[in-house]
Amino acid sequence: MSGHSKFANIKHKKEKNDAAKGKVFTIIGREIAVAVKEGGPDPSNNFKLATVIAKAKANNMPNDTIERGIRKAAGDVGNVNYEYVTYEGYGPNGIAIIVDALTDNKNRTAANVRSAFTKGQGNIGTQGCVSFMFDRKGQIIIDKEECDLEADDLMMTALDAGAEDFAEEEDSFEILTDADSFEVVGKALEDQKIPMLSAEVTMIPQNYVELTDETAIKNLQRTLDLLDEDDDVQAVYHNWDE
Repeated sequence: MSGHSKFANIKHKKEKNDAAKGKVFTIIGREIAVAVKEGGPDPSNNFKLATVIAKAKANNMPNDTIERGIRKAAGDVGNVNYEYVTYEGYGPNGIAIIVDALTDNKNRTAANVRSAFTKGQGNIGTQGCVSFMFDRKGQIIIDKEECDLEADDLMMTALDAGAEDFAEEEDSFEILTDADSFEVVGKALEDQKIPMLSAEVTMIPQNYVELTDETAIKNLQRTLDLLDEDDDVQAVYHNWDE
């Protein structure tokens, strides 16, 4: 067994920052709209929606807000015009950065993302320029306090369903899958009534890069902060060893 707790910690830190700023509700609201459009309003028949709802609850979104978002999306399916876009580029010292966004205005989003890179002394690259440095994986995080299974039993359940890796952290379990098996593994856990703190397909760096220059660190942090503040940005992946 091997873990990617560094990535998990980065992700959890980002989500806490987002929650403090209220941005996470905007992110989840858009994800609900897209999930309903793609698979319908019933989470028992729409795994993508079920995972978004789990994410919403993990971030303390009120149930009535979740249900209102689903009803609104179900009644407005024809008018949901968000689309996913991905940007790749470099921060200071060649730090690789991938930005996933969900937007109803690609021109606005592209301009904002480019500005965030430029202000941090980085630059946007072409599609594929850094993504080869990352592995696209399904990642499922389970809160130990919410899980009744022993670690070994949970690991076997996940591996039997097709998971690639399992790691035990101080307060959580992490399950990794290949991208194609993610939904199957997630559904198997859901069928076993195993609560998931988060479940998504994500990008995990193959290697991490250290920064020692204070100016470079400051510039990279500026780019990441600007991206975090942008409501169109859903997720930011990078290979900086914080």
